[in-house]
Amino acid sequence: MNSLTVRMARSSARHPWRAIVGWLVFVALCLAVGSAVGTNSARTADYRVGEAGRAEAMAAEGQLERRSAEQVLISARSGTLGTEAARAAVRDLTARMERLPEVAEVAAPVRSADGLILMVEVALRGEERDAKDKVDALTAQTTAVQRAHPELLLQETGSPSISKGVDEQRGDDLALSEKITLPVTLLTLLVVFGSLTMAAVPLLLALSSIAAAVGLSMVASHVSPDTGVGTNVILMIGLAVGVDYTLFYLKREREERARSGGRLSSQALVELAAATSGRAVMVSGFAVVASTATLYLASDVVFSSLATGTVVVVLVAMASSLTALPALLTVLGKRAERRSARRAERGRPVRRLRGGIGGSGEKGGSGEKGGSGERGGKGESGKRGESGGRVWTALLRPAARHPLATLGVSVLALLALVVPLAGLHITEMSRDTHSREIPAMRVYDRLNEAFPQHRVTHQVVVRADAARAAEVAEALDALTRLADADPLFTGTPRLRTSADHRVSTLELRVPYLGDSDQAYDSLDHLRHDYLPATVGRIAGAEYGVSGDVARYTDYPAHQNGKLPLVLGALLLVTLLMTLYAFRSVVLGLIGVALNLLSAAAALGLLVLVFQHTWAEGLLDFRSTGSIGSRVPLFLFVILFGLSMDYQVFVVSRIREAVLAGTPTRQAVLDGVRRSASVVTSAAVVMTTVFVSFVFLHIIEMKQIGFVLAAAVLLDAFVVRILILPSAMLLLGERSWWPARPERGTAEPRAQVPPGRPVVDVR
Repeated sequence: MNSLTVRMARSSARHPWRAIVGWLVFVALCLAVGSAVGTNSARTADYRVGEAGRAEAMAAEGQLERRSAEQVLISARSGTLGTEAARAAVRDLTARMERLPEVAEVAAPVRSADGLILMVEVALRGEERDAKDKVDALTAQTTAVQRAHPELLLQETGSPSISKGVDEQRGDDLALSEKITLPVTLLTLLVVFGSLTMAAVPLLLALSSIAAAVGLSMVASHVSPDTGVGTNVILMIGLAVGVDYTLFYLKREREERARSGGRLSSQALVELAAATSGRAVMVSGFAVVASTATLYLASDVVFSSLATGTVVVVLVAMASSLTALPALLTVLGKRAERRSARRAERGRPVRRLRGGIGGSGEKGGSGEKGGSGERGGKGESGKRGESGGRVWTALLRPAARHPLATLGVSVLALLALVVPLAGLHITEMSRDTHSREIPAMRVYDRLNEAFPQHRVTHQVVVRADAARAAEVAEALDALTRLADADPLFTGTPRLRTSADHRVSTLELRVPYLGDSDQAYDSLDHLRHDYLPATVGRIAGAEYGVSGDVARYTDYPAHQNGKLPLVLGALLLVTLLMTLYAFRSVVLGLIGVALNLLSAAAALGLLVLVFQHTWAEGLLDFRSTGSIGSRVPLFLFVILFGLSMDYQVFVVSRIREAVLAGTPTRQAVLDGVRRSASVVTSAAVVMTTVFVSFVFLHIIEMKQIGFVLAAAVLLDAFVVRILILPSAMLLLGERSWWPARPERGTAEPRAQVPPGRPVVDVR
């Protein structure tokens, strides 16, 4: 046994305290370096895609880009709005705002149609993405005016204050998620191990990995800008895979300790675990990294940020499992050996270690029969200590006795969940979908009701030679007349031209909400009818339409265009990783097919729940009748990676038995039984993490949490317990085509020296 994982484990086991201190120093350095360099946040230009992005770039070239703005609503606390009081408040507000360096312009007040509300719009300087950091200065002045005019009601809203509110709500949600996830994860691990010490090991390693990954992600943001979602995904994926990898490793170490009856040293046990589960952790970790890296092909800053966070935290979690974990197990094992030796000296009986996870084993045997269970004979199936117990035997019975029927029924059940996918409606989640628990959103609703002409603004951008400025102005005037005759448009258009006369912008307002059909229809009229008939006739002119609705339209279209490339690369990566792990084309194709099936079934379930209203009260959301544009692609990529965890761990156990001489049929049943408890425990932990995100207010995060939790449960309990064993039992030896494993080539076991004490490390 001299693989890389074994050498790493051996080094950690020989110098455990050096490895533990080294890991802690590594985590501290990651946080220190990350804090020193800071986070490089994505800029407005990084988000530009499609026609809207090109139009925004042209407007920025002429310094005519849209400014972020806040709207202050002034009304009477009761009755009608007095003219003198309103004028005094407007003068005070305008004077205060104009003195702020953050403010570019304060517009003249606009009165609502019913005369009850005045609206003052304040435009901010600088980057659109930075506006939320400047909003505190504006709200402070609004509050000051409110104190000076207590008879009036002043309320502020706008994209910056809404973004700030969303960020604050996200922070509160993440804190709630941690309060839910950490105790439930610890409780699950206590049930799994029956020991607080052993339960704390996976959790502490996962948390330390998350801390290191947060620091490293700050450094990585200077290569791939952070969009503010990196920490979310690090917490979600880091806790899931961090606990998973540790469980896989601990499962094998405890099995070997129970099998040896306490007669192997802690170092030898760690090396045995590293040779098997350590390799599985490394393969599955790189599989997650490789599959997640396909998100970079989407050419989208948000997906790149998600990919960076996932890749960093998976690599760190994998490193902790292969270095710090062997050291911790060695320290705990040596402490238990000393405790057992003292008990023996006092003539007290020494307790034996349970052989499995979650109480699946009774006592660790020391003999070859039934203890090692390599041949899958009576000893293993009779005692059930290592094979998973009666529960897993019962769950596997359908696949063992009727593999064809089990395969058919299971696949049909998943296909039934795929059916709702035919009605999938993907949209970009707009500002209108945010929770009304955010104060700025409630004021936003009031603004939309009182000033419908401010609901949506399309920005038409034209770039042409300066010599054609007159032609451009004439064409935009014709466009204005067309918009005036269209009931989808309202208000007075605003025309601006750059100093060099090369870029012109025309702002057209629409009196409908941004997520309405009328708003999208108005965009279609502009892009497909009015612009080609006017500006489109100017030779050499470039034009486009930007604005919120244009962004909501172009982003899903951009993702749909990238989906075939990303999905194709994902399928290829999954196939190649399976080929590397098991040298089997058949298993590679099965893995790809099963991943596709479980992901599609989970996505169909998501459509069934979130595109309709029946589950709104149950999951506390307001249905938009659609699925967030980022959800399907993120699901496929992350699920393909996480599914490799289970695939590698389960099939590795099967392949190990085959290499030891067990017939494929018996190896499949024994391998699934042996791995069932740890796969289930890992799935429960991972599901708990994902379900906690369902309690978040942001609808897209709710959808991601729900669909990943559903996908993990389907993968762990349907795919790995029913479909995979049924398929392998039907295929038999053909499962390993073209390279059938050679019998007797399994990793050699360490010799068990006689006379060593039985050890309890609980």
